[in-house]
Amino acid sequence: MKILLPPFSIIIFIHILSISTTTSKSLTLPKFQAILIFGDSTVDTGNNNYIHTVLKANHAPYGKDSQVPTGRFSNGKLIPDLVASLLGIKDNVPPFLDPNITNDELRTGVCFASAGSGYDNWTVDISKVIPVMKQIDYFKNYMERLKGFVGNDEAMKIINGSLVLISAGTNDFILNFYDIPSRRIEFTIDEYQHFLLEGMKNFVEELHNLGLRTMIIAGLPPIGCLPIQITSRFKLLPNDRRCLESENLHSRTYNQKLVKLLPKLQESLPGTLFAYADVYEPLNDMINNPQKYGFVQTNRGCCGTGFVETGPLCNEYSKLCANASQYLFWDCIHPSQAGYQYLSNDLVKKILSHLVKKPFPSYQTP
Repeated sequence: MKILLPPFSIIIFIHILSISTTTSKSLTLPKFQAILIFGDSTVDTGNNNYIHTVLKANHAPYGKDSQVPTGRFSNGKLIPDLVASLLGIKDNVPPFLDPNITNDELRTGVCFASAGSGYDNWTVDISKVIPVMKQIDYFKNYMERLKGFVGNDEAMKIINGSLVLISAGTNDFILNFYDIPSRRIEFTIDEYQHFLLEGMKNFVEELHNLGLRTMIIAGLPPIGCLPIQITSRFKLLPNDRRCLESENLHSRTYNQKLVKLLPKLQESLPGTLFAYADVYEPLNDMINNPQKYGFVQTNRGCCGTGFVETGPLCNEYSKLCANASQYLFWDCIHPSQAGYQYLSNDLVKKILSHLVKKPFPSYQTP
């Protein structure tokens, strides 16, 4: 029986640890062999540290609340770390390219994501990061290493029984359609949305062919509310930092198309189980109702001015806000750990807790 979970929204993680711990313990959650991550900077736990690119977060003040910069584009942990911890898999998901990664870490899952990546290969032409489709090559390498120390049968059991998180697409629109209109010359917005969804479809089909079965695919956030996008329209005054509604509309229509595509995709791939992760609505609610979440600032980042700083521009010389947990965004693009906590907890509550009521795909060795 094939199941596609309905489009649940992703979030409500109370940033007080005792409350969040109680919440997670009250849920009956599924058991996964491992967690595997693909996508962009919202889920990259440090792979860009090991490639030649300027898009790195392995320097202060990134990782400020983790005591050390790790390559994560936030002041602390990301959704992969928080979800893996709530599921009892591990506390931190390591980047696959870390040369010191251990067999135990490989057994319970790794991250293949790369900050700045996307479904469109043009997205990485300047930054030289790892395209989403190239991340499959690293996954194949991972499979061979896993088979080398647990054997083929056990490796496929781990792979079949893994939870897969995929988050990409935002960079494609920002870098190819809005801020650098290279694709806008070639595509209408509707055509470009379909182009990216076709790339996502091909990506997921290849993961299925390699043995992955349970996948959560994130939609787009309200792109027009990202601080960098607000700034790109010369909105530099504190009282004129309204979201760009045209870009938000594009995010919503893309998400609607993704929701319609997933049931068809699942039907065509035997033994799969897909869930759509709605990041748009929870982030939109945080932006419009910040007091509900303890935020005091939602239209600029904590680092520097919060208008343009990310990557190398958010550095040890940047002035920081007094309390990052009161800011939805850490830099001009990426949420703070507090924002990610809300998203992670809702992902567990609204999607993963429902998986225990659904039959899992049968193990299949490709």
